Amino acid sequence: MPVVFHPSELRAKALRLPFALAKTAGAALLIAALALPAAAEEAAHGMVVSAHRAATAAGVAALKAGGNAVDAAVAVGYALAVVDPCCGNIGGGGFMLIRLADGRTAFVNFRETAAAAATPEMYLDAAGNPVREASLDGYRAVAVPGTVKGFDLALARYGRLTRDAVIAPAVALARDGFVLGEPDAAILARGAKRLAADPEAARIFLHPDRAPLAAGERLVQPELAATLERIATDGSDAFYRGPMAAALATAMARHGGLVTEADLAGYRATESAPLACAYRGYRVVSAPPPSSGGIGLCESLNILSGYELEPPGFHSAHAVHLAVEAMRRAFFDRNTQLGDPDFVANAGMPALLSAENARHARTAIEPDRATPSASYNAEGSREMPQTTHYSVVDGAGNAAAVTYTLNGNFGAAVVTPGTGILLNNEMDDFTVKRGTPNQFGLVQGDPNGIMPGKRPLSSMTPTIVEQDGRPVYVLGSPGGPRIITAVLETTMNLIDFGMSPDAAVAAPRFHHQYLPDTVFYETGGLPPETLRRLETMGYSLKEQPPWGAVELIAIAPDGRRVGVNDPRRPAGAALGY
Repeated sequence: MPVVFHPSELRAKALRLPFALAKTAGAALLIAALALPAAAEEAAHGMVVSAHRAATAAGVAALKAGGNAVDAAVAVGYALAVVDPCCGNIGGGGFMLIRLADGRTAFVNFRETAAAAATPEMYLDAAGNPVREASLDGYRAVAVPGTVKGFDLALARYGRLTRDAVIAPAVALARDGFVLGEPDAAILARGAKRLAADPEAARIFLHPDRAPLAAGERLVQPELAATLERIATDGSDAFYRGPMAAALATAMARHGGLVTEADLAGYRATESAPLACAYRGYRVVSAPPPSSGGIGLCESLNILSGYELEPPGFHSAHAVHLAVEAMRRAFFDRNTQLGDPDFVANAGMPALLSAENARHARTAIEPDRATPSASYNAEGSREMPQTTHYSVVDGAGNAAAVTYTLNGNFGAAVVTPGTGILLNNEMDDFTVKRGTPNQFGLVQGDPNGIMPGKRPLSSMTPTIVEQDGRPVYVLGSPGGPRIITAVLETTMNLIDFGMSPDAAVAAPRFHHQYLPDTVFYETGGLPPETLRRLETMGYSLKEQPPWGAVELIAIAPDGRRVGVNDPRRPAGAALGY
């Protein structure tokens, strides 16, 4: 009789295979288990991986034109604003992590900021209770966008090509349109109800009867094309000053929003040093505050570095237990101590990343028992999952990891008339009311409270992993707080479990964020024996549909670039040359 495996056992078999075999038999088993393609691509020179094939192609075109990784990253970012409207943006913000071929690194912060008129109580009713829709929908939910400033800063300091050259593919995609595939149409369908509430958004993305555009139809965005052309010609001033800024401010005033022309003119993107930590002979470079991503990732890795995860093995009860306990502690610290470093000292950050903190955490982790989150007191922040990440490596060895967001699905679901720009709802990432759980169950704290000019705490985790002084992995993911754990688990899959890049990305995920005190796991993602054992250890478990979209580039010792688009994001692609 043939041997029959439970889907999670089939995955486990595939993912425990040695690295050399995972590219063949292991990958085949994984594909069978997930019923999804392993989207990997190899190239000798440059590689780009993003959530949409057309945007990936724009990045490759920049590389072929003589651009470097930063040029390609900016090209991809602008193209995603056209072809991935739920998540790509010029009306939002994010982070770009850069590693140059000579080893220098930089972190470009273009996270959105609260308007000057913002107040801590602006989303509370007369009784002091949160008005949920107020921070989610419409112009009042919008923070000052940062993407255009951030891209201009990165391009000016690190790029080679002209602004016009890197924006040209996005202009063409907006002006001429692109044919929607099934994944594109599904995204529009999910956002149709919210888009229908705004006449300008509905006019662009929906039919007159408010039905979303379908697969096979062409999405044309002439106003967005004109906006991109003005940015290409005049730079960020075209967005932050003049007629475009006036149009945005006018729409804000008409609909109860707070962002003014002065807020736009005063916005600044910044550059700082990334955060770095060591893990089993690798150097992990990631995002510092106002992202919590690098701290959450490194604090978890520091704790796990004191344990052997193999031979217990991938998704064994022991390995999952240790990873969950590391996640629990990292999220507790994230939610109580971190915020925008311009407003919160983050004085505890070095302590959180210290060896002593990791040792202390390990002494509190029992080998066969869950740690109840109720034994802590915590306050936290929040972030919605409709984000996008992309990774770029050029022929010279320069690398860029970019995660940016509108926050919610299609942001605030409003388009400034005449511009084609979808605006973010990033104000929802702030603490609306201290101690109130958000839609993800994360509980908010004072370090992330609303203040004029402040950037909300983020979970975005653009990451570059080095070994022996050279980059070996470039990765990141969307997913709100699950960004941190998706990047953590992919890193563990590569380093601890020796998986091939495609297997590491496709592997089923689990997540714990301190509160709610629940281990979430992807459908069929944990073996039955692991689930039974975790239950006896005191864990609450909940199965959910797959999440996240890790976009990974691995650089082999011989220089080959292996790009992997997460099979959870079928519109995406890895392309190289």
